[in-house]
Amino acid sequence: MIYLTEADVLRFLSMRDCIELMRRVFTSEYLNQPRRRLTLPTKSTLHDMAGAWGPYFGAKVYSTNPRHAPHFLFLLYRAEDAELLAVIEANHLGQIRTGAASGYATQLLARSESRTLAVIGSGFQARTQVEAIRTAMPGLDRVRVWSRSAEKREAFAREMGAEACSSAEETVRGADILATATNSGEPVVDAAWIVAGMHINAMGSNQARRRELPGELVRKVDVLAADSIEQSRMEAGDLLLGLTEDDWTRVVELRDVAAGRAGRTRPDQLTLFKSLGLAVEDVAAAGWVYERAREAGAGRSIYS
Repeated sequence: MIYLTEADVLRFLSMRDCIELMRRVFTSEYLNQPRRRLTLPTKSTLHDMAGAWGPYFGAKVYSTNPRHAPHFLFLLYRAEDAELLAVIEANHLGQIRTGAASGYATQLLARSESRTLAVIGSGFQARTQVEAIRTAMPGLDRVRVWSRSAEKREAFAREMGAEACSSAEETVRGADILATATNSGEPVVDAAWIVAGMHINAMGSNQARRRELPGELVRKVDVLAADSIEQSRMEAGDLLLGLTEDDWTRVVELRDVAAGRAGRTRPDQLTLFKSLGLAVEDVAAAGWVYERAREAGAGRSIYS
């Protein structure tokens, strides 16, 4: 068994490779257990989620507290005999695979001629959203960003080669692709800003009472895809607060789009990918990092 650090993850997991891993996952069979949470009176919360794909299964466990930084670990097991293979620091693992899932969904759902990406949010996850969508859509030539902090959005724009805008509306209007990556509990865009043919990736909220998109917008989407309907029923505030029970019949999973059972059929359709982050995505990414680390002789050996 080996221990792999955040530096190991960054060394061995490129965005291009991770997007390909997401393609393999969503075009094959897998098992996924939705996230569960244990919250204490101190507001400290333990989160756990598990999945299985190919020769591996595993679980991500992480802790959060509003006043402190989160801590992420992934436990990777061999499916054949349940041996623990690696303990992996998983902050960047989750950041990269979340971006990669959006990148893959964008490949499937966005118009191929898309040129402008609008990003709402300038934090940790927003960076890999831009990297992934740029990787997935090589014709993209313009990125616009807005967040509440002028200082942070200016820094983000310099780092990512983007344009910092003075308002969310200025950022979104006329864009081909929109990515929302915020911790907001209320909608950060207006349905009136959204044009026909746009593709939206909403990944900031995985809490049942929080959302980034207004219900009016969610209900008018033509193709509404989620990484998991089961998990969405538990924690996708964008959908839970925006859809009626009858509307849920329109929600498809990303694997349905990957298989050609659903997806964009006209250029003027509005498409949405609601990303919650699945443990099976972590399994695939962790397995890749483990294999590359073993080839390179990396990682610190530990004994159980």
